[in-house]
Amino acid sequence: MGKVTGFKEYERETPARRPVPERVKDYFEVYLPFADEKVRTQAARCMDCGIPFCHTGCPVNNVIPDWNDLVYRDEWQEAIRVLHSTNNFPEFTGRICPAPCEAACVLGINEPPVSIKVIEKTIVDRAWKEGWIKPEPPATRTGKRVAVVGSGPAGMAAAQQLNRAGHWVTLFEKADRIGGLLRYGIPDFKMEKNVLDRRLEQIAAEGVIFKPNAHVGGNVPAADLRKEFAAILLSGGAENPRDLKVPGRELKGIHFAMDFLPQQNKRVAGDSVPDQILATGKRVVIIGGGDTGADCLGTCHRQNAKSVLQFEIMPMPPAERSSTTPWPLWPLQLRTESAHEEGGARDWAAGTTKFTGDENGNVKQLHAVRVGPPPRFEPLPDSEFAIDADLILLALGFTGPVQRGMVDQLGVDLDGRGNIATKGNYMCSVPGIFAAGDMRRGQSLVVWAIAEGRSAASAINDYLVSGGRIR
Repeated sequence: MGKVTGFKEYERETPARRPVPERVKDYFEVYLPFADEKVRTQAARCMDCGIPFCHTGCPVNNVIPDWNDLVYRDEWQEAIRVLHSTNNFPEFTGRICPAPCEAACVLGINEPPVSIKVIEKTIVDRAWKEGWIKPEPPATRTGKRVAVVGSGPAGMAAAQQLNRAGHWVTLFEKADRIGGLLRYGIPDFKMEKNVLDRRLEQIAAEGVIFKPNAHVGGNVPAADLRKEFAAILLSGGAENPRDLKVPGRELKGIHFAMDFLPQQNKRVAGDSVPDQILATGKRVVIIGGGDTGADCLGTCHRQNAKSVLQFEIMPMPPAERSSTTPWPLWPLQLRTESAHEEGGARDWAAGTTKFTGDENGNVKQLHAVRVGPPPRFEPLPDSEFAIDADLILLALGFTGPVQRGMVDQLGVDLDGRGNIATKGNYMCSVPGIFAAGDMRRGQSLVVWAIAEGRSAASAINDYLVSGGRIR
């Protein structure tokens, strides 16, 4: 806990966002600096609640009251030690996690919860600034080699944990840079890539071998990994996008969000992107109201779209926590991200029925209908309407891992949802092959991916120590 009476004395405060006219002209992070003294005041609000439900809200089981208390007492170096004991990458979660810990905060029952996320971010950012975060290579090596396929947060966390346990780890990534969706999915205005690069430098210095441009199941046969490594971890994410199969889907100008977002990240990194999908001067409709849709929205603002409308089939959530999701559950309520502040409009309870285009095959209109509540989403009578559009972005989530290529070549079983099936120890149907993150559990949060990577690494270490290897 922090100060005994802190939750009575201090109000919740979080960092302000940069002015909209300024931030839409660049891709720097949107939040302004937050003074360490203000962070200590926020840590003081952590109350002596008895049972810290924030632990259960956090997938990596961060011991939040402990480092809140350390921050309040100005013991920052010990705070980062405690924070790192459960979370390899708090600088990622402190920026892009939606903070289910705050939703579960006991103070949040009748007051604004403790500002856990900003405290976490400040601890790790100060630790980097002070030079407290250094490579931690293992003292000895086991001689066993592990392949981790997919360099997103699950793969990175697993690779670091396995390497620190003394195994030789090679991290394979099909893209040209390491980082997975942290690199090519999360826009820079949410997390600048120098934040990712400094952590990758640490992991490389610890001994993990990076293999970008290595598409396992493509230019790297999966069979080669079975021969060369004692264990394989599949952490390639849930990359199969959910499509919208309606008439006119084949028209030009209709794209998946994950075709659109990575291109802009590449441009920010200084790459040339031929035939880039751009919102500049266009009437844009984003179908999907989640985080990916908001990322598309913020990117469209920065590309100077003529107009942007974000469509969602679900009804508009209430302004406050819905009674259907009481504390400590993740609340159903309306959320306004930084991208929503910047412009555009949102429309709810609308289902797309078709697209129509011009004589050249370019999309020109989206046709929709008002729908009733879930799960049926029944079309409402006489509610059809049309929206003019030059660019449609599909941000409808993902249906699971891509099965062709690596998954097929390895012959691992799938569950009923199309994800890689595993046992309780994260092992697949093929002994010595493991899975973690979105590839195993389906589309989820970065914090869940880190938790999965850590748990899978522990299971792999146990397997290798007991003499196991791929069979």
